[in-house]
Amino acid sequence: MSFFSSVALAPDDPILGLTDAWLADPRSPKVNLGVGVYYDADGRQVLPESVMRAEATLTARRRARSYIPIDGLPDYDSATQRLVFGEDCAAAAEGRVVTAQTLGGTGALRVGADFLKATLPFAKVAISQPSWPNHQVLFRAAGFEIGNYPYYHADSHGVDFDAMLAALLAMDAGTVVLLHACCHNPTGADLSTAQWREVAGTVRDRGLLPFVDMAYQGFDRGIAEDAQGIAILLEAGVENLLVANSCSKSFSLYGERVGALSLVCASADEARRVRSQVKQTIRANYSNPPTHGAALVATILGDPDLRAQWEEEVGQMRGRIKAMRNGLVARLAALGHPEFAFINRQAGMFTYSGLSPAQVQRLRDEFAIYAVSSGRICVSALNEANLDYVADAIARVAG
Repeated sequence: MSFFSSVALAPDDPILGLTDAWLADPRSPKVNLGVGVYYDADGRQVLPESVMRAEATLTARRRARSYIPIDGLPDYDSATQRLVFGEDCAAAAEGRVVTAQTLGGTGALRVGADFLKATLPFAKVAISQPSWPNHQVLFRAAGFEIGNYPYYHADSHGVDFDAMLAALLAMDAGTVVLLHACCHNPTGADLSTAQWREVAGTVRDRGLLPFVDMAYQGFDRGIAEDAQGIAILLEAGVENLLVANSCSKSFSLYGERVGALSLVCASADEARRVRSQVKQTIRANYSNPPTHGAALVATILGDPDLRAQWEEEVGQMRGRIKAMRNGLVARLAALGHPEFAFINRQAGMFTYSGLSPAQVQRLRDEFAIYAVSSGRICVSALNEANLDYVADAIARVAG
């Protein structure tokens, strides 16, 4: 008898499985609106010129590929900390911020979850409804009891802020609250500056612990602007918070798995102790992070010329996404569907289109257009070659 005979078949990942089905579809044209990857105007994944220049610099150095510290390349950690918290962050200047390189943003979330479970074993985790599905998966795998707070208002296609705030006010002290810094996944509906201030005050007064996921920094308003929520939390006097950030989208380094976990502590001594435990958590998971992707990012952020070029390239990606939003809204309006104007009010790579699962299925069956059953659409997968086709198909299934 096999030791593994009782193992059940796990369901396919709802997004990655969608890509597999799209790849196997022999029809043409076909469009994949499900995957969360930035594509250029020609429908190709990009490698920014700044990244290629940094790669040439690293190649010329011919450095040995030795192990790096458990918490990552020091230059990468310090540069990432400034990227997330800004150049003038008081907590960082006081030595109260711990930043550790991780295996992408997902790795940052998991290391943070494992650290919190060991430190606060009885805490609960509250996640927005809806959220990126893997949030539920990884916090549950870390052993947490998970609850949800209201976030998306289907009728307005925006944030259901009154319900969200009421839920925060009702949470037990010590609850870990997962927040999206910008470009909320999957809805594209973000908190305003005023709403962030209310959230910050509520989190502080209720004694909640914010864990901010920032996977799309630079894809809404700008590098610093998209981290505004983190700054507002600190300005409000929130003593402790965690941030998971990713370089996958903004540097187009998806396969390099480059991210970081940052933790704000009450004192430099507390930060020293927290760092030691974060390193133990990493050691027990994968021992050391990889070198190359972090070295690329550190090279770019440490060189003023490369940094400026990278920011310009992120701005171009951001601009193209917004242009595709505008184009889709305009084409749908011309086809008699002005009700999709809300797409321009949402931000980042994704939009909650409002399409039902049945309508999404019709897009797939009748037009070879693949989207997540929730109606989430990856806007960056649109381009001038497929925009009319997608708009026409959405108009047809929308009735």
